[in-house]
Amino acid sequence: MINADKDFMHKVAQRAVRRMSYVIGSVLGCALSAAMGVAHAQSAPTAPPQTTQAPVDDSLTWKGITLYGIVDIGLQHETHGAPFSDYHPAGSANIVQKNSREGVSGLTPSNLSQSRVGLQGAYPFTDEWSGVFRAEMFFNPTSGEISDAEKSMVLNNGKPASQQTTNLDSSVAGQFFETVYAGFSSKHWGTLTFGRQTTLLADGISKYDPNYASQAFSLIGMSGTYAGGGDTEDRRLDNSIKYVATFNHMAHAGFMYKFNNSSGALNSANTAWQAQIGGEYAGFSLDGYYTKANSAISASPLSTAQAGDLPGLGYSITNSLSGTISDNTTYGLMGLYSMQDWKFFAGYEHIKYANPSNPLPAGFVDIGGYILAFVNNAAYDNAKELNVYWAGVKYTVLPGLDLTAAYYGYHQNAYGTGDNVGCNTNESGTCSGHFSALSFDAVYAFNRHVDGYIGAMWSGVYDGVANGYTMQTNNLNPTIGVRMKF
Repeated sequence: MINADKDFMHKVAQRAVRRMSYVIGSVLGCALSAAMGVAHAQSAPTAPPQTTQAPVDDSLTWKGITLYGIVDIGLQHETHGAPFSDYHPAGSANIVQKNSREGVSGLTPSNLSQSRVGLQGAYPFTDEWSGVFRAEMFFNPTSGEISDAEKSMVLNNGKPASQQTTNLDSSVAGQFFETVYAGFSSKHWGTLTFGRQTTLLADGISKYDPNYASQAFSLIGMSGTYAGGGDTEDRRLDNSIKYVATFNHMAHAGFMYKFNNSSGALNSANTAWQAQIGGEYAGFSLDGYYTKANSAISASPLSTAQAGDLPGLGYSITNSLSGTISDNTTYGLMGLYSMQDWKFFAGYEHIKYANPSNPLPAGFVDIGGYILAFVNNAAYDNAKELNVYWAGVKYTVLPGLDLTAAYYGYHQNAYGTGDNVGCNTNESGTCSGHFSALSFDAVYAFNRHVDGYIGAMWSGVYDGVANGYTMQTNNLNPTIGVRMKF
């Protein structure tokens, strides 16, 4: 009787869990349908029920070449934002910016994952070795445009912050192929690739971020500064060679180098290299990173004064930007621990900015063919240092339903000169200060191709980091959406 009672209770519990999963999935599905109905005046399709059967391989593969893609679109409200952009990869700023000023609502792209379409392939030519390649394009499903953060800045040239739309620098600058590489892969010795590709540090953040570099729910996902080792344009590197390997299913190692394809005075300018080492054991994973970027670029729109001076310099306002140049050195340590339905994440980076040993001249051609009409090679007479940190937890409540809570932040040292030495107020951007962000989100997998999500991220700036934030110093971005994968 005791065993029979246990079996009966076990069956009751199983039925209860299945019903709870159905109810939560239905609630999220209804919320998504309502949100998308407001935007599109139509209902989301009914999702097929979850099953315990092994997923069918329905990838679009022909003769070793696979077509894949993601379309991610949602409905978002920013309490303190700027009008959304048709070109910036995230559409909205998601975190508070200097031009944040008003409540904004609308459709936003790529909240959970970057919308993209691509081709990848692997061609074995021995039992051990294969040739591999990948080429993918990023796009904004809300506007149909190729993602181009630099264009979002150019469109705000000469405008004061109170009149700007969303604009931020990025490695995504309207390239037809945002990622494209080819190389060789071995079952035992790792993979060596050549081309334009994500950095080792960016790969690490995608793995060790509780939100997997989501733009809507992660500071380190939205701001590529940290994945770029100091500047977001270095999140992906042109003309690069990259080697990664895993040995005995435990140890990780990697190395990456970016060439600048030039010689003479600029021989080392705009080059970069990275190294990675780590391992996995009994649910733990840990990796350490070191990066060095020479003459790294942080681009921004032209000020009103710069736009006024532009005609006399012979540059066009339609493709000109301003750039701050620095030599960046970064080291980081990131880890996670998996335990049944729980995953715990944590990470730390130290980023140091110094004046470039090889200054870049005005007129330098930046990524995407954009021109740096104005450059600042002397922003860091004293080194600027950022300590970046994050931690979070992901809990699988029910099959297909993940809840994630995370905290992100960074602290900036006081790096000014003269009256600003050692300051800790918001009177100067060189004073010490900090940035904080908190997020919570839920993601439900209706099946292997369709995810629904809902969540929000709060962000705020303090002291020196808040300098220039004359309208608002915080933002909240409640977001709901759907991600389709093929």
